[in-house]
Amino acid sequence: MDRVPILKLGDILIVTIQIDLEDQSVLALQEDLADTVVATGARGLIIDITAVEIVDSFIGRMLSTIASVARMLDAQTVVVGMRPAVAITLVELGLSLGGVRTALNLEKGVALLDHVWDRARR
Repeated sequence: MDRVPILKLGDILIVTIQIDLEDQSVLALQEDLADTVVATGARGLIIDITAVEIVDSFIGRMLSTIASVARMLDAQTVVVGMRPAVAITLVELGLSLGGVRTALNLEKGVALLDHVWDRARR
């Protein structure tokens, strides 16, 4: 089973999904991310799905679950790089990804986290 690498940039963890996510790799990613958020004290998590062409309801729910777990560990989640077809599929499946912020690309995702943190400091 391939594991998805987790990169650290300051207070942000960045995950770029470049493999076909099977159920086991999604579950491993969820566990790896939770462990890494705790170990690093990360305040933000960016999941880049630019290379993801197809999602199913399981992967959609797992993105929501990852965001919920991260939030419980005091980290905000942003999903970046969503293709229009992926967004349409998620809507058609009835998955709103509650609690997951989205941005068009990595740069905008980092800016969004900075904005959230600035508002939290006030």
